[in-house]
Amino acid sequence: MVFQIARSLLLYRPITKSSGALSRLYSTEVPQFETLAISQPKKNVFHVEMNRPKELNTFTMNMWQELNDCFTSLSNNSECRVIVLSGQGKHFTGGINLQSILEEGTKVEDIEDIGRRARHFEKTITRCQDGITALEDCVKPVLAVVHNACVGAGVDLITAADMRYCTQEAWFQVKEVDIGIAADVGTLQRLPKVLGNTSTVRELVYTGRKVQAKEALELGLVSRIYADKETAVKEVLDIAETIAKKSPIAVQNSKINMVYSQSRPTKDGLYHINLINQAALQSDDVKRGALASATKSEPEYENL
Repeated sequence: MVFQIARSLLLYRPITKSSGALSRLYSTEVPQFETLAISQPKKNVFHVEMNRPKELNTFTMNMWQELNDCFTSLSNNSECRVIVLSGQGKHFTGGINLQSILEEGTKVEDIEDIGRRARHFEKTITRCQDGITALEDCVKPVLAVVHNACVGAGVDLITAADMRYCTQEAWFQVKEVDIGIAADVGTLQRLPKVLGNTSTVRELVYTGRKVQAKEALELGLVSRIYADKETAVKEVLDIAETIAKKSPIAVQNSKINMVYSQSRPTKDGLYHINLINQAALQSDDVKRGALASATKSEPEYENL
């Protein structure tokens, strides 16, 4: 049956080589940043590392902006199909840099009007929110690898990723309550969807207690636990490589629809993927995939 489907698809329209015109619309350059280190360890797989190890990879205003710029750039990079996110140094991240909060506070000291002060902070918070949401908006799957501490903004960050993995010594903490603020860059919105248990989420948010790796796995926060960081990064890069070998049209359209469907009725999500696949079903990727399944071979797909 599979072979008949493949044969009918191939007879319907022959597989043609792309002119490459579409690919040239996208940048293939690897971006460079101060707070992030970018590499390409495998074909079509990019590795983004938070690169402030001496400061425990804490979030500064520059880092928020660079996260946005980085994932927006990789979303438009035709060579990139999957992204692995990790942190250099002892910890994944210690959360928001408290000095940066104090610095933002000093910027409004001379502003007497409370409305104008609020507008300043609105712009700052939005900038931080955009840095996290960039992972979700990126059409390429993002796989997060956590080791040791993942505190505060780190939880915001990984809940915007597609898949999460950790080491056995990893721990997680929604820390904002301990510094007198509500988490405002994604945890309150995304963590309930990740765990599927609002009671547990509220406990973590209100108490600020730590979640160790084993509990994180039991709660569904992570998919798998590895012995150490080196093993975790290696294994997750292998998972990323497997995804990168799949049709980029199929993978990216799947992510686009799952993100779209998160807060919408099932019927809306079905209609959305219906519209997407009206075009995608006519792609050469479908023919390649069907033929490969029929012949038990591994297809090669062009970059998107």
